[in-house]
Amino acid sequence: MKTALVVLLFAVSVFCQGSAAAAQQSCGPRNVSFEVRLDDAQHAPAKPEPGKALVYFVQDVVEVHYYLGGVATRIALDGVWVGAVKNNSYFSFSVAPGEHHVCVDRQTHFADMTELAHFTAEAGKTYYFRMRYIDPKAAALLFGPVDRDQALYMIASDPRSISKPKK
Repeated sequence: MKTALVVLLFAVSVFCQGSAAAAQQSCGPRNVSFEVRLDDAQHAPAKPEPGKALVYFVQDVVEVHYYLGGVATRIALDGVWVGAVKNNSYFSFSVAPGEHHVCVDRQTHFADMTELAHFTAEAGKTYYFRMRYIDPKAAALLFGPVDRDQALYMIASDPRSISKPKK
């Protein structure tokens, strides 16, 4: 019985270290937050820069609570925060080919909602990820790749997020 308990404690310790290492590899520093404004002008989907891939992040909030300032989610790539989205909007940026680690995190002091993913980018390709809040009050964030057709539909109907780090 003691042996089983020791093995269980070791396994939990290894799992916690693994998840902390994955977050550290993917997310940026906890103290960074963004100012986000929405650009309602229609934008044609971008094409990847030569030798790079393009990554889109679309946010889908079923019920936006504007009295709380809306729902902002920051996005990190390989341990560096690259921007944020707010409410129903999208954000895109170019990446070099290779494996990348993504972190999305709701920008709030009330709940810690962090989701991680990784993907391998190929030059000339476009990748689409979706952050979906079914009920923002319930602290539930769904994150993952989304079909291109769904992403393009959302991009065509939602504003573009423009973000900059708060000082």
